[in-house]
Amino acid sequence: MVRVTTSTADLWHHYGRARATSDRTVPATFSWSWGQDTGPGPEVLGDLTGRCVGDLGAGTARHAAHLAVHHQPAEVTAIDASPAQHAMATDLYAHLAPRLRIVQSDAVSHLQAMPGAYDALYSIFGAVDFTDPRELLPAAATSLKPGGHLVFATLAHYLSGTPAQPDAVAADIPAKTPDGEATAMRRWVLQEHVWTKLLDQAGFTNITIDVLPATNSGPRTADTLLVSAYHPS
Repeated sequence: MVRVTTSTADLWHHYGRARATSDRTVPATFSWSWGQDTGPGPEVLGDLTGRCVGDLGAGTARHAAHLAVHHQPAEVTAIDASPAQHAMATDLYAHLAPRLRIVQSDAVSHLQAMPGAYDALYSIFGAVDFTDPRELLPAAATSLKPGGHLVFATLAHYLSGTPAQPDAVAADIPAKTPDGEATAMRRWVLQEHVWTKLLDQAGFTNITIDVLPATNSGPRTADTLLVSAYHPS
């Protein structure tokens, strides 16, 4: 029997753990696609020199570490609610401080506490996918400076091939508790027009959405929606 857990369980305990033991490098590349093998790179975020950047749902902070090392930001803040992901990110990349800051917090609380703090925010299948967008997107708008940029990569459809939702509703997807028990977590997989409406309602402008097609076939492949929006200047 699959049990839907409370919000206190760390459902990301197992994610990335095997890689963290064998690969401690700062990634040389940065990709938005689901397969992490195609499409544009960090240039989508614009020139980050001297900028303050936030990674929403950073996991083990590999993308954030790449930006901190290769793109001369003033600071990249890697934000993740999972204690396990925060611990692994700290173990891997704490030495990149102060340019990289690793924060354990849910994205909404962090953003609400940081009004006007960020020049750019991004999420790569991170907090945007796993947080109610009616809460997250307004919080993101609050934390961006005037003219600030939000970019996120999200699934264009479910990994099963089922079409994305035509409304702002989540689906339960399989997950595991730290002790390995089967459970489920909520994920928002939404059609393009739904993201556009939600961003507009949160106060964003200049909204664009590109589709990055999957480059391979088989189970658990997906096209990617690459979404870009700006806080009004």
